[in-house]
Amino acid sequence: MSTNALPAHGPFDPETHRVERVLCFTAHPDDIDFGAAGTIAAWTAAGVKVSYCIMTDGDAGGFDPDQREEIVRLRTAEQERAAALVGVTDIHYLHQRDGFLEPSHEVMREVVRLIRQLRPDVVLSMHPERDWNRIQKSHPDHLAVGEAVTRAVYPALENPFAYPELAAAGLQAYKLPWLWLFAGPETRENHFVDVTEHVDRKLAAIHIHTSQHPDVEAMDRTVRALMLGTARRAGMPAGSSAEAFHIVSVNGPGTISGF
Repeated sequence: MSTNALPAHGPFDPETHRVERVLCFTAHPDDIDFGAAGTIAAWTAAGVKVSYCIMTDGDAGGFDPDQREEIVRLRTAEQERAAALVGVTDIHYLHQRDGFLEPSHEVMREVVRLIRQLRPDVVLSMHPERDWNRIQKSHPDHLAVGEAVTRAVYPALENPFAYPELAAAGLQAYKLPWLWLFAGPETRENHFVDVTEHVDRKLAAIHIHTSQHPDVEAMDRTVRALMLGTARRAGMPAGSSAEAFHIVSVNGPGTISGF
């Protein structure tokens, strides 16, 4: 399902690096569908178990003043329906306030807690670096997710003395193999996934979020064009669609503890 634009330099080889479990962290309901739903659909189709963690309830989203009292319920329902379309049923929420997310120790501890519970091969997260070419990718909550997750996976996740209350509860330290980041600067991209066969499922998932994207035709055009452009950057055949990631090897054959 995957291809590297620069195979000699890409850190992840889908032929040799087995993925059985993935945990995705995003800021708001709908973030994961725009950023990685095609890749997730490919994973679940291959039997990979994928879980989501949405850090805020999306309570500041939407456009209709009459929806204020029900927006959290509405967006939660949208995310559950969208997730099911790409094969995901396990969704966790941190219930942080939309627009106020920070990489605090409260948030980092919950990230560590969930990763230690699920012990995934891949943690997928929004990128902590701002993209100045398309700043809409870099909502402050998105950057906060990336920073909190990146800080959490090293060193707290694998340090048995970090957040000792977690170890006391039976959640032992865990060394994460891979961190996949999306929605970052193009200059950071080092891995591309061909999602041509999953474009319709990705768009169907995005369509569920009607409270956020009332102009479906414009959204379709934009998302299709972005995926086509990503595939061109990856050197894929004309007409292909792709999603891009910045992959970091957190613990691999060359990792030395403490370095």
